[in-house]
Amino acid sequence: MTAYPSIDELKSQAKRLRQAMTERGTAIAHGAALELVASQYGVRDWNTLAALASKTNMPPLAGITVGARIRGRYLNQPFSGQVLALAALPGGDHKITIHFDEPVDVVTFESFSAFRQRINAQIDENGRSPRKTSDGIPHLVLDL
Repeated sequence: MTAYPSIDELKSQAKRLRQAMTERGTAIAHGAALELVASQYGVRDWNTLAALASKTNMPPLAGITVGARIRGRYLNQPFSGQVLALAALPGGDHKITIHFDEPVDVVTFESFSAFRQRINAQIDENGRSPRKTSDGIPHLVLDL
């Protein structure tokens, strides 16, 4: 997990960048300087960088990041897919959005099917959903 400077330090970097650009004859707005600082850290925009910088003390979730390829079981059906979003929740759990490579049939009844290709779920540090099916199986289990 990348350790980011504090938000105050990142804003100071943007201010210094803006001053240096102005001294070289290319004035830029403060917002543009913030976006340039974010790009230097390899993130898509300032809001993403600010969110990452404010959560530097959060433990990583077994190396899972946005864009990561993952495998596991959803409603006891195997899947592979990509992490589209990941957010820490109070108490150490995470909210995750996954886009499955192939839709998963979430119904076990033989004469009926319902397919899902994108899901939102809550997972703990072990990659397991606290919510369970009626037979006690977690909704989501990631192979970590």
